[in-house]
Amino acid sequence: PQHMEPNEALVVLNMVMADADFEAPTTRKVIAAVPAGKEDYAPDPKSMNALKLAWHVASADIWFMNSIADGKFVPGEPGIPAGITSAADVAAWYDANRPAAVARLKAMSGEDLAKPLDFMGVFTAPTVTFLTLSLRHIIHHRGQLSAYLRPMGAKVPGIYGPSGDEPMA
Repeated sequence: PQHMEPNEALVVLNMVMADADFEAPTTRKVIAAVPAGKEDYAPDPKSMNALKLAWHVASADIWFMNSIADGKFVPGEPGIPAGITSAADVAAWYDANRPAAVARLKAMSGEDLAKPLDFMGVFTAPTVTFLTLSLRHIIHHRGQLSAYLRPMGAKVPGIYGPSGDEPMA
């Protein structure tokens, strides 16, 4: 929608953040499943390696949330910080940084969430609607990363139920 009322924006925030909060533990499980020593694995030269993809999943989640809270999208993904050399490091970074980004979003007013926000000159929409874009983006790349796991010799965690490696609890 091009226009949204503040009360509608708060409903969307609550609904989408419930989904995002539901997905986060699974996202973390997939990142953490990347085996140590396999960070350079990529299924094709055009593909990101496993560490870069794990970083992209985690950092993009935080980037989207902070961009929404800031009311502006600044292009450019941050490079992998020097201290992050494994998927375990990425998972720890995600654990450390996600709560503050979530808190910033949940503290936003309906008025701010309903304001039009430009997505890097591509399109403009009510600010809160970018949460759905973020969620789809994270789930897409998480699925990509999960497809790397077996070829790297790792077990694939259950995502929406059991996997071939993780039976139903």
